[in-house]
Amino acid sequence: MKNRYFFIIIVLFFFFFIVLFKGLKNPNVYIPELQKEKNLSRFDASDFYSNTKTSSLDILNDNNFYLINIWASWCLPCREEHDYLIKLKEQNLIKLIGINYKDNFKNAKKFLNEMGNPYSKILKDKNGTVSIQLGAYGVPETFIIDKNKKIIKKIIGPIDKKIYNEILLIIK
Repeated sequence: MKNRYFFIIIVLFFFFFIVLFKGLKNPNVYIPELQKEKNLSRFDASDFYSNTKTSSLDILNDNNFYLINIWASWCLPCREEHDYLIKLKEQNLIKLIGINYKDNFKNAKKFLNEMGNPYSKILKDKNGTVSIQLGAYGVPETFIIDKNKKIIKKIIGPIDKKIYNEILLIIK
C-alpha cells in the first residue's frame, strides 16, 4: 500500500515539473500584430488646445498618408522617439496626428514646448478610450494610415532609426 502511494506521489511530482518546465519555456507576452490592412474606425476626441470635439473624419479628410502617434509626457520611450517624429514632420511626406494619452495638460504642453511639436493636430485621450478603440494598449504606439484610410502598419513601442527608415519606404 505504501509503495502505491509513493508511486502516485512520484508520478504527480514528475507531472508537475513537466508542466512547470513547459510553462517556463513558453513566452507569456502577447503582442498583437497587424496581420492585414484594417479600416480605420471612426473616432471622436477633443482637440488638445481648444477642447472642442472633433471627429477622425474631419481630421483625416484629404488624400494623404497619416501617422497617428499615441504619446504622453510621462512616457520615457515617447521622449526617445520624439526626434524621429520631428524628422518625419520635416520630410513633409506624411501628416502627423498626436493622441495625448491619459496625461496632464500642463505637463503635455511643457513636453511639446521643450521637445518641439511635430503634430499637425493633437487630440486628448484623457481616459484612454480613443486609444483602445484604435487597438492600442500602451504608449507609445503608432499607426500608419494610407490614402484609403486603412491602417497599414502598427508600431508598438518607440520609433527608432530602423522603424523611421521603414516609414519613409512606405510613404515614398
